[in-house]
Amino acid sequence: WLMSDNMHHQWLLLAACFWVIFMFMVASKFITLTFKDPDGYGAKQEPLILTAVTKVEEVRGPEEKHWPEDFQSPGKAFSGNLIRQHLVHMERLELLRNVCRDTALRNLSHTAVSKFVLDRIFVCDKHKILFCQTPKVGNTQWKKVLIVLNGAFSSIEEIPENIVHDHEKNGLPRLSSFTDAEIKKRLNLYFKFFIVRDPFERLISAFKDKFVHNPRFEPWYRHEIAPGIIRKYRKNRTETRGLQFEDFVRYLGDPNHRWLDVQFGDHIIHWVTYVELCAPCEITYSVIGHHETLEDDAPYILKAAGIDHLVSYPTIPPGITVYNKTKVERYFSGISKRDIRRLYARFEGDFKLFGYREPDFLLN
Repeated sequence: WLMSDNMHHQWLLLAACFWVIFMFMVASKFITLTFKDPDGYGAKQEPLILTAVTKVEEVRGPEEKHWPEDFQSPGKAFSGNLIRQHLVHMERLELLRNVCRDTALRNLSHTAVSKFVLDRIFVCDKHKILFCQTPKVGNTQWKKVLIVLNGAFSSIEEIPENIVHDHEKNGLPRLSSFTDAEIKKRLNLYFKFFIVRDPFERLISAFKDKFVHNPRFEPWYRHEIAPGIIRKYRKNRTETRGLQFEDFVRYLGDPNHRWLDVQFGDHIIHWVTYVELCAPCEITYSVIGHHETLEDDAPYILKAAGIDHLVSYPTIPPGITVYNKTKVERYFSGISKRDIRRLYARFEGDFKLFGYREPDFLLN
């Protein structure tokens, strides 16, 4: 009986040791990812180009103070879900840094921080937040969050829909509206984030929203942009239907698409790459949310920015963030492999930087 009791205690001791070792490994991983230098890849980058072609100075440390206590206190008891969320987001940033270092993808992952990029970034000075707009990824809701934080309205429910995208009335200044010195300060010190989704699904959403449904009554998409694409890229000249998805794909995959982009102006923001919109290899973002996991990412971003006690992200309709593989395959089923490969070649940087898999229909 004594021998059995001793063996029982030995097994308990052994199990306790394994548990301690496991927790130590988790803690080590967490600490390594949390305190790793976020600018480690930046030493050999080209200087950031602002409106006056100036260089953003490297400033490290102050941004840490903007993160809430839950993310900073080593001795604080972390909830399991918070640890998992933090690790997910640190791994996303680690992937981003690694792809930014890949010289083979440099042309697809790097861009100048030009006025075009600065125009996409909205500013909340009161809470030291920068949000880069990536259209067709649920940005309207994030704009509402910032509008409330800036004090233009006291709650999200009070904001009229026609005000959200009216940049003269919504109280959302763009980063491009500041001086170079003010821009550098905010880029170095503020909490910065943006949202991504599967690049091909985003293109489908842009096509449907602008050329099929057009709910905001923006006639230039159907009456100016669509005819321009059709004239250049439609193979069957006798076809009289409106813009088709294959026309759209052929235009986007054309290496010489920029001559049309110039004519279309800022309307192209709904389908240009995340790289062109937000310069993720030049600007050190604090968090990158994914549309497919927005239910988890939205609360995490609010907490990481220290504003979760001030505002909530609007309710997300069930199923709206789920990646619809069947829809993507259906839209691309009538497109030639050549045109799809050319399209993927343009958006490969977005796929690689943010961990999206190459579509199965390109591998078959």
